[in-house]
Amino acid sequence: MNRSRKLGWTDLIFVLIIVALVVGLWHLAVHWEAPPPKSSQEAVDSISLSPLALPLYTFYSLMRGVIAYALSLLFTLVYGYWAAKDKVAQRVLIPMLDILQSIPVLGFAPLLLLVFVKAFPNHNVGLELAVIISIFTGQAWNMTFSFYQSVRAVPSDMHEAATVYRFNWWQRFKWVELPFSAIGLIWNSMMSFAGGWFVLSVVEALDIGKDEAGNPVHYWSPGIGSYLAKASLSDPWDWQAMVLGVLAMTVMIVALDQLLWRPVVAWAQKFRVEEGGAQEATTSWFLNLLRRSRLVSATLEWLGELLAPRSGRKARAGAAAPVDPTQGSPAMAWVSRGLFVVLVGVMIYGAWCLVQLILQLQAATWGVLLVDAFWTLLRVLASLVIGTLWALPAGLAIGLSPRLSRVLQPVVQVLASFPAPLFFPFVIIGLQAVGVNLDWGSILLMLLGTQWYILFNVIAGAMAVPADLKEAARSYNIKGWQRFKILYFPALFPFLVTGWVTAAGGAWNASIVAEFGHDSHSQVLAARGLGADIMKAADGEPEPGAPGAKGAAASKDANYPYLAASVLVLSLVVIVFNRLVWRRCYLLAETRFSITR
Repeated sequence: MNRSRKLGWTDLIFVLIIVALVVGLWHLAVHWEAPPPKSSQEAVDSISLSPLALPLYTFYSLMRGVIAYALSLLFTLVYGYWAAKDKVAQRVLIPMLDILQSIPVLGFAPLLLLVFVKAFPNHNVGLELAVIISIFTGQAWNMTFSFYQSVRAVPSDMHEAATVYRFNWWQRFKWVELPFSAIGLIWNSMMSFAGGWFVLSVVEALDIGKDEAGNPVHYWSPGIGSYLAKASLSDPWDWQAMVLGVLAMTVMIVALDQLLWRPVVAWAQKFRVEEGGAQEATTSWFLNLLRRSRLVSATLEWLGELLAPRSGRKARAGAAAPVDPTQGSPAMAWVSRGLFVVLVGVMIYGAWCLVQLILQLQAATWGVLLVDAFWTLLRVLASLVIGTLWALPAGLAIGLSPRLSRVLQPVVQVLASFPAPLFFPFVIIGLQAVGVNLDWGSILLMLLGTQWYILFNVIAGAMAVPADLKEAARSYNIKGWQRFKILYFPALFPFLVTGWVTAAGGAWNASIVAEFGHDSHSQVLAARGLGADIMKAADGEPEPGAPGAKGAAASKDANYPYLAASVLVLSLVVIVFNRLVWRRCYLLAETRFSITR
C-alpha cells in the first residue's frame, strides 16, 4: 500500500507536467497562427517587460530550441552516417560541414528571414520558422561531427561480431554504431543546446536594414532573447528586467539539466565500451522517479508490445540477408549517389549565383579581405590554445570523477548555455578600463563562446575511458604524466579533435560580435578581421577598396556583394585549414590515437 501511495503522487506530477505542456503548446500554436505585427515598432512594443510574461516567453524560447534540436538530431543521424559510410561523398560532405558551421548566422539570417516572412505574410509562422532554422545552425554541426567521428571509430571487433550475427545495415546501425556513439552524441547535444541559446539571443531580436526614416527594421519574436534585448534598449538599461530575464534563463537551463540531460547521461552509461572493471555509476533522481512510475512503465510496456512483433519480423528478415558493412546494400548505394548528385547540383547553382554577386566588387577589396582573414585566423587559433590549456585538465578531472560530474555538471551547463553575447558589453567595459583594445580583447570574447565545446568533448572522452584500462594502469603503477600519455591522451584525442573543430567553427561565428561592437557610450569599436567586415557589410557600409569608400555613408540596405565576399573568403580559409590540419588530426584519431583498435 505504501508503494502504491508513493507511486500515485509521482504519476500525478507527470500528469500535471503533460497538461502544462499541452497548454503551453496550445499558446504556441495560437501565436504561430496570429497575424504578424503591422509595423517594426509594433514588433518591439508587443514584447512586454512584465515579470508575468516571462514564463510564457521562456516556454516559447524553450520550444524553439527543442524543435531545432529535433531537426538537428535527424540531420545528424542522416548526414553523419552518410559521410561515414560513403567515401566518395565524404570528400565533399565533411569540408562542406566545416563551411556550414563556420558561416556566421548573420551571413545568411537576413535573407533566410526575409524569404520565410514573405512566404507566410499573414501569419507568424514564417518568422518562427526562420528563428528555428537559425537556431538549428547553432546546434547541428557540433552533433554531426561527433556522430561522424564515433561511427568511424567503432572497434573492429564490434563490426566482426555484427558480421557473425548477420546484421543488415539497419541492425548494425541500431545495435552497434548508434549505442557506441551515444555518450559522445549526448554530451555534444548538451553543448549544441548551448550553441542554440547563443544564436537565440541574436535572432529573436534581429534588425535588418533601415526604414525611410533611417531607423532599424525590427524582426522580433517573443522570447527570452527579445525580452533581454528590449530591456537593453532603454537608457539606462532596465536592470530589473535584465536580472529577471537572466534568472529565467538560468532556471530554464538548470531545469533542462536536471530533467533531461542528467537522466539521459545516467541512462547512457550502459553504452560504455568496456569489458570489466569497477565504475561508479552516474545517477539521476528524476530518472529514478521515471523508473518507479507506474504510468511511465505501463506506457513503455505498451510500446514494447506494439513494436516487438515488427522487430521480430525485421530481425528474421535481416538474418536471411547478411550485408557487408564495407560495401552496403545496392539500394543504399543508389540512394547515396542520387543524393550526392542533387547536392552537387544545388552547390553548382549556388556558386553561379555567388559569382554573379561578387563580380560587382573591386579587385582591391579582395586583398583587404585576405589580410583581415589572416588576423581573424590568428585570433581563432589563440582562443583554441587558451581554451585547451584549461579545458583539457578540467574536463579530464570532471569526466573521471562521477562525484565532480554530479556537482560541476549543472554549473558547467549553466555557464556554457548562457549566451556569451550578453557578457560582451561588460567585458568590453573591463577591457577599456585596463587599456586593452578590441584587436587583442576580441580573443577573450571569442574564448567565451568557444571554450565550452572543448570542455564538453573532453568530459565525454574521459567518461568513455574503459574502467578495465584504468585498473590496469593502477595495477602497473602508471601515474601522473605517464598515465596521461599512455592512457588518457589516446582515449581523449578523437573527442578533442571534434572539440577543436567545433570550437574553431564557434570562434568564427563569435567573430562577428567579438570584432565589432559598441562601448557604454554607443561608440563603434572594431578590430581588423573578417567578423568586423561581415558586420560592416550587414550595416550597409561600402567595401574597402571601392572608389570613394572612405567617408561614404552607409546605405539603407545591407551591402550584399561585400557580405558575400567576406563569407566566401571565410569559407575558403576554413576549407584550406580543414584539408591541412583537421583532416590529418581525424586520421590520427582513427589510427594512432585510438584505444579501440
